[in-house]
Amino acid sequence: MVNDTAHRYGGITRLLHWAMALLIALQFLKLGDRINDGEHWIGQTLVPWHISVGGLLLVLIVLRLFWARGQRQQRPQPVGPTALLVKAGHGLLYACMLLMPVSGILLMLGKGYGLKVFGVQLVAKTGVETGWMASLGSLHSPLAWLFVALVLGHIAAALFHHFVQKDDTLKRMGG
Repeated sequence: MVNDTAHRYGGITRLLHWAMALLIALQFLKLGDRINDGEHWIGQTLVPWHISVGGLLLVLIVLRLFWARGQRQQRPQPVGPTALLVKAGHGLLYACMLLMPVSGILLMLGKGYGLKVFGVQLVAKTGVETGWMASLGSLHSPLAWLFVALVLGHIAAALFHHFVQKDDTLKRMGG
């Protein structure tokens, strides 16, 4: 089943969800740079891929947004007293997934660092700071902390549905 239904998410939705979840978890390891100035295996092994993975996530979130828009009529819809909260939470997650790479790119370009993704120089290093880009890009770190909180809340809600309410919410995305 490729397409979403009213009772279950389809294969493409699930693939995008879990692939992005894995990549986002890798991105969160960047927070390990706060420990000992990144002088440890996380900082030396995974963090150098942070910008490239962020670029890949930007492509995936755009694809996911287009896919979700096309599937919105048949996909599972939240019901009950928490429906508005569920929609708001998912809206904030999608906003963060889009704003994180965009703010990261603005930070890199605004500081004049250029942009290199998976070894391909997309924008040359200029060394010239562009104030408005750097200023908007400075939202990257606060957005990351908000995103961590939203993801943890999302996971907690899924586990609550599965273990406390014993409904099929988690199974819809589980496969």
